[in-house]
Parts: sequence; C-alpha cells; structure tokens
Amino acid sequence: MSVPAAPTARDRRRWARYLVNERAEARVYRELAVRRTGEERDILIALAEAEGRHEAHWLNLLGGEPARLARTGVGTLLLVWMARRFGSIFVLALAQNAEGRSPYDDEPFATPAMAADEKIHHEVVRGLAARGRRRLSGTFRAAVFGANDGLVSNLALVMGIGATGVSSQFVLFSGIAGLLAGALSMGAGEFVSVRSQRELLAATEPNGFADAALPHLDIDANELALVYRTRGMPESEALDRARRIVESAHAHGSPSTYTGSIRTADSHEVVGGAWGAALSSFLFFASGAIIPVLPWIFGLTGLAAIVLALVLVGIALLSTGAVVGLLSGASPLTRALRQLAIGFGAAAVTYVLGLAFGVTMG
Repeated sequence: MSVPAAPTARDRRRWARYLVNERAEARVYRELAVRRTGEERDILIALAEAEGRHEAHWLNLLGGEPARLARTGVGTLLLVWMARRFGSIFVLALAQNAEGRSPYDDEPFATPAMAADEKIHHEVVRGLAARGRRRLSGTFRAAVFGANDGLVSNLALVMGIGATGVSSQFVLFSGIAGLLAGALSMGAGEFVSVRSQRELLAATEPNGFADAALPHLDIDANELALVYRTRGMPESEALDRARRIVESAHAHGSPSTYTGSIRTADSHEVVGGAWGAALSSFLFFASGAIIPVLPWIFGLTGLAAIVLALVLVGIALLSTGAVVGLLSGASPLTRALRQLAIGFGAAAVTYVLGLAFGVTMG
C-alpha cells in the first residue's frame, strides 16, 4: 500500500474523523466494562486500550489535538448512550456490526497492524455477543418469534376478510377468532412439544434399576464398563471407572457411590415446564395478533381501519425484525425490512384473494 508523499487538507479531516470515532468506540467499551466483571470486563478494557493506540496514531499524524474535531457519528453516539444505560447484548451486537465496517483496509495512512486489529476486534466482540446470546432465555426468543407469528397471521386474516366487503363487526369477530385460534394452537403445540421432550429425556436418562446388583459384580469381569462405553467413553477409561465403582460398592456393601457416578444431572430444567411454555406461547402469539385488530376494536371501519392496521403492524414488524437481526448478529435494518416485506406480502396475497371472493359473491 503506497502512502502519499504529502497529506492534503482532506486527509487531515479524515484523520480527525477517525480520531473522534476511535475515542467514541473506546468509550463504548469502557461503559460496557463498568457493567461486567471478571474475564469479560478485562476483555472490554483491552479493546478500549487498543482503540486508544489507534487514537494515538491519528493524533501523531495530526501533530496534536486539532483545533476543531468532526462530530461523532450518530450510530456511535447511540452505541455510547445504550452502553451507558443498558450494557446489553444489543450494544455488543451493534458494536460487532460497526467493527465489521472498518475503513482501514483502504486507508493509506493506517498501518497494517491497525487494519488487522479491527478484524480481530470484530471477532472478539462477536465472541462476547455470542456469550450474551447464549445467556438469553428461550422465553425471550419465543416472545419475539411468537409475537411475529401473531402479527403476520392475523394481519393476513383481517386483510383477507376485510377485502370481501363484509361488515366491520364481522372483520372484528374474525380477528378475535383468529387470535384465539392461533394462540390456543401455539400453546397446545408448545405443551405437547415440551411434554414429549421431557418424557423422551426421562426415558433415556440413567436410573437406579441396576443399583442393587453392584456389590455382586465381579471386579475383574464386570459389565458396568459397557454402560460407560455406550456413552462414548473409551474402553480403558470405562473399565477403570467401572472397577473403582464396583470396588467401592464391595467395600461399603451398598450402591450409594454408584448412584452419584452413573446418573447424569436432570436436564428437565433446560427444557423447562410444559405449562409455562404453553402459557408463554399463548401470550406471545396473542400480543402480536391483537395489533392488527386494534383499529376495529376502537370503532374504525373501511379504509381508515385497514391503513391504521398496516401502520401499526408495520412498526411492530420492523421492531421484531430488528431484534431478530441483533440476536443473529446480522444487520438490524436488513432483517427489519425483510420482516416487513414478508408480513405485508402475506397480507397482500390474502387481500387480493378477499377481493376476488368478494367480487365472485357479489
């Protein structure tokens, strides 16, 4: 990469902009570090210090603090504000996207080490964000996706029914019926799914069926080792563990040590309760499905009700799409627009079908 012999005024303005952004990014990481402890805090402080080294590079090129500095970008200011008040997974997800847009690859005055730093920062922040995503409960993800299902399905329903030309009371009744039917279906499906998973886990988890036989096993030729081998343990390690357990059972005359060694932790807590999952799915779906019906609930009719329903659902779809984008590490704007297109596309199909049926019946 060739470096121009003499920097221009435009170069200096660009350096000043880099300086401002590096300072702001360092501030984001320091604000996040305040809300973290242990290893995560140390990682965030190290990122802030790296941004400080980049800041020093631009200060050196500028010959000291400029008399006037460019304003910090709106996106970076938003990150600082969110980091100071929330310090959440969403800030890290946005920071990950910001690190992925580093301009230093094409910047002749940036060192190769600085460009490499930015790429590594992207991976580091991605790792921190991934930790946060793993800590998010399944209930939160279910809230986003359940509400989105309710939004799209009930919007499509009321648009299709409304396009046939029926009365506003019939549209309202159809929307409420769609809300209840969809929410009950989601709740029942989630109940069956979780209950079935718990039953499957119960059937596959180790139990105490063979505990009483332990003291009678042959230490040198016992089949307890086969149990461990079925779980993927190497033969030599399985034999060693089986010998120790049987020796202990012989010594104590009871299988007490066996129970602690052969059983695994109850994984039902990971799956969650069937009733809780069912209720959550019902409420999340209903919270989304009620939005398209609101105009008719408050007495609007005709085109005014349809337009307001589209506006309300559009805002909600953009919000859920942006959240999905943040959770997946993708662009929130892209996911928001995709969610909006899918929801409005489904509504457009049912609206056209409703118009066709309305003309035919008419």
